[in-house]
Amino acid sequence: MIVYPRAKINIGLKVIGKRPDGYHDLETFFFPVGMTDILEVVEAEETTLSVYGNELDCRMEDNLCFKAYNLLKKDFDLPPVEIHLLKRIPSGAGLGGGSSDASNMLIAVNKLFNLELNKTELCVYASQLGSDCPFFIHASSLDVQNGEGMYGEGKGEILTTMIIPDLAGIRVEVEVPDIFVSTAEAYSGVKPQKGSEMLKETLCRPLDEWKSCVKNDFEDHIFKKHPLLAVKKQEFYKKGAIYASMSGSGSALYGLFRD
Repeated sequence: MIVYPRAKINIGLKVIGKRPDGYHDLETFFFPVGMTDILEVVEAEETTLSVYGNELDCRMEDNLCFKAYNLLKKDFDLPPVEIHLLKRIPSGAGLGGGSSDASNMLIAVNKLFNLELNKTELCVYASQLGSDCPFFIHASSLDVQNGEGMYGEGKGEILTTMIIPDLAGIRVEVEVPDIFVSTAEAYSGVKPQKGSEMLKETLCRPLDEWKSCVKNDFEDHIFKKHPLLAVKKQEFYKKGAIYASMSGSGSALYGLFRD
């Protein structure tokens, strides 16, 4: 079974409050982009994980694909599997590579062993692996060419399908500077605030207005620590981007272009 975990960008990201469980409430729009990893899962005599491409500095037991398999194994009588993961989505970049791998592992195991879990049930498992993992259960079925993505609330796991007509036919260009930004680093400098308007209302404005009103709350302090990221963002505008931003809490930057 081979699946292709997609990357995502966050169009707008508002951190609106700190939760009693230590997490943060946020508002964001998840939008899939073309960059993918490649994940193969096959039945085997013992469970193994082989990683190719970009290096991952973690033990097999800490890998999200391995955790996803074990999560399902608690509830189903699964045989051992070989997991082959070709990493092409950079880590720590805010593109959701690890989360996408985890969710696609759930999808692959579900199909391979005919577990007959629907998307709602898969999302319950995915939410135990990461706040943005449920989005990747849906990512491959979204009509991206017509501007379809998902609006995320709560920790990012409360999802609503949302179409932004202005994104139809938009070209997304992503750049990942050689800078690693951890989630802890990103959240350590952010000041939660609700603001006067919800992000989903702001996203209904014309795309040409987004530059002045659609914000990623991590940018201010991350750009101060890593000025190169601010420079790269402005380079997108010099190239003609209608809108440019940092994605999520990582170092990836993207620009939206009309071809």
